[in-house]
Amino acid sequence: QVQLVESGGGLVQPGGSLRLSCAASGTIFSLYVMGWYRRTPGKQRELVARMTSGGSTNYADSVKGRFTITRDNAKNTVYLQMNSLKPEDTAVYYCNAQRGAVYYWGQGTPVTVAS
Repeated sequence: QVQLVESGGGLVQPGGSLRLSCAASGTIFSLYVMGWYRRTPGKQRELVARMTSGGSTNYADSVKGRFTITRDNAKNTVYLQMNSLKPEDTAVYYCNAQRGAVYYWGQGTPVTVAS
């Protein structure tokens, strides 16, 4: 069974930075596409960033140039570096692991951007 555990969320002022981490266990991490999604009240969960096993990335337009996804296969961990945070980035952020039609989700970590 695959387990994903996120950490690093919290309260930050606009313009600040946070780094989210997601530690995976129970799988061959390097084979999975890893991603970060977020959900705000009343909205569907949306893709923030994802990285394939080969290192290709894609980002939501709203975070391009501000957020960076990286992965450390040796540590079974994926990161999301978030810079220049805006109040509209406030959400619960979820880690996702995908291989084919199989998806796994973490429990989510809240990020609040406010003065």
